[in-house]
Amino acid sequence: MEPGRVVEFFFSPGSRYSYLAASQIPRIQAETGCQFDWCPVRGAEIRALRGRDPFKGEPISGQYDWPYRRRDAEMWAECYGIPFHEPPDHEFDFDLLARAAAAGKLLGAAQSYGWALCSTVYGSQTWPISREICLSLAERAGLARGELDRLLDDPTSEELLSRAARGAHDRGAFGVPTFFFAGCMYWGNDRLVLLEHALHANRG
Repeated sequence: MEPGRVVEFFFSPGSRYSYLAASQIPRIQAETGCQFDWCPVRGAEIRALRGRDPFKGEPISGQYDWPYRRRDAEMWAECYGIPFHEPPDHEFDFDLLARAAAAGKLLGAAQSYGWALCSTVYGSQTWPISREICLSLAERAGLARGELDRLLDDPTSEELLSRAARGAHDRGAFGVPTFFFAGCMYWGNDRLVLLEHALHANRG
């Protein structure tokens, strides 16, 4: 990794666009020499800090209609050559997923375990995502099952998530995925092309 070339990646395993963006990170790292710092966060917490949530109530624009979001994600997944499976409902345990990702970061496996969570939610048909599934994924990622189980309920995980939400919001973030690089913010999977341009342009 080239010194100083770190991209902060604020993501939520329950976010389809976090999954899509995360799928491209290994390629971007290889092509640009950068590294990504995976920062799990509750997307809803960032939106709450803003004082409004476009997912509550009637959609404020067609962008938030579920049929549109499903088709959009399917097209991006086809473009990336990865699977995409729409969950049967949108009421799965976002909090559990966020706490699991936080626990994985505390155990030093933010990227590998974060990706395992994202890809299980949207790249497989393993529903609902239970605590047991989170623990099984941890074992496959080489993590100690008991440690991750303990951290799921540890205040340290909760504080990591809240600190990440406050920090991202204070810098202008309003949703996930959000990337920060060289003082600039990039929001959304579809901004990856701009992030990649910046990474190539800022090579020494």
